[in-house]
Amino acid sequence: MPPRPSADAPRFRTGVLNFDKGAGETSFAVVNRLRRLTGARRVGHAGTLDPLATGVLPILFESATRLAEFALKLPKTYVADIHLGFVTETDDAEAEPQPVGDSSAIVSADVETALATFSGRILQQPPAYSAVKVEGKRAYALARKGEAARPAAREVEVYAASLLDFQAGPHAVARVEVRCGSGTYLRSIARDLGDRLGVGGYLGRLVRTAYGPLTLDQAVRGDELTDAESVSDRMLPAEVILPEMERVRLNVEQEAQVRQGRAVRVLPEPGPGLVRAHDSAGRLVALGHTDPLRRTFVPEKVLH
Repeated sequence: MPPRPSADAPRFRTGVLNFDKGAGETSFAVVNRLRRLTGARRVGHAGTLDPLATGVLPILFESATRLAEFALKLPKTYVADIHLGFVTETDDAEAEPQPVGDSSAIVSADVETALATFSGRILQQPPAYSAVKVEGKRAYALARKGEAARPAAREVEVYAASLLDFQAGPHAVARVEVRCGSGTYLRSIARDLGDRLGVGGYLGRLVRTAYGPLTLDQAVRGDELTDAESVSDRMLPAEVILPEMERVRLNVEQEAQVRQGRAVRVLPEPGPGLVRAHDSAGRLVALGHTDPLRRTFVPEKVLH
C-alpha cells in the first residue's frame, strides 16, 4: 500500500478528470489507481459504473470531492444493447441467460412503442443485484444468499429514450439511447422493456456517453495517464460538474472572509437558492446560499 502523503506535502490540484472507464474495472479500482498515481489526498468519483459498463466516469480530486452530491444531479446519457427473448438473475450479462419467449416476430416499431412508455417520471424497481438497501441490507447481499427480497420501486426520471438500431430474430438486440437522471438503472429498463414486449430482456453492452457536459469523445483513457503531471494536464475546473446556479463575484477581501467560512455582502444581491462564488479571476471559491434577512452570501462548501 502506498504511503500516505505527509501533511506538508504539496497538495494535488483541485479539479475533475473526465475518465473513460474500461470494461471489467470497478469504479473503486479506478479511484485507487489514480490516487496512487497522483499522490492526491482525496480522490472520488461521481456516479458508479458497473464493472461491465464503460464510458464517462468523472473523477474528483481534492476539494472537488465535496461537490459530488451536486454532480449526481446532472443528466447522464447511455447507449445500451438490450437482448430480447432471455432474462438473467442480474438483469445483465454477468449471469447465464435463460430463454423466456420467442423474439422472432418483434419488429423495430414494437420496440419503439414500448420504449416510449419509459419517458418521463416513472416508477422503477431496482435490480435484485444492486446496492439499494432492503431492510437495512444491500440487495445484492440478500440475492447472493438466495433470499427473495427485492428493492421497492422508486421514482426516477427519463428525459429521453430512443431506438438507435434493431437486429431482429430469435436473438433480437435493441440498441437504445437513454438520457436520464440520477438513480436510474439501465438494467431495469432492459428487464422491463423485455417484459413489455412479452419475451423478457436483459442488458448487454452499456456505454455512458455523457455525464452533464462531460462527453465520451473528450474522455481520457487509463493508458494515456502515466504520472501525476499527465493527470494534472487533463484536469478540468471543479465547476464543470455543477448544475446551473446563480454566480457572484468576490473581491480579494471578500474571498479571504469566505475562505474563513464567514458571510459577506455581495452586489448585486443574489436571489434565493444555491449560489456559487468565484474569485476575481473567475475560479470557483465556494458554494452557499443567500441570507435574505442579513442580505449576505453564506458559504457552505469552501474549496481550497
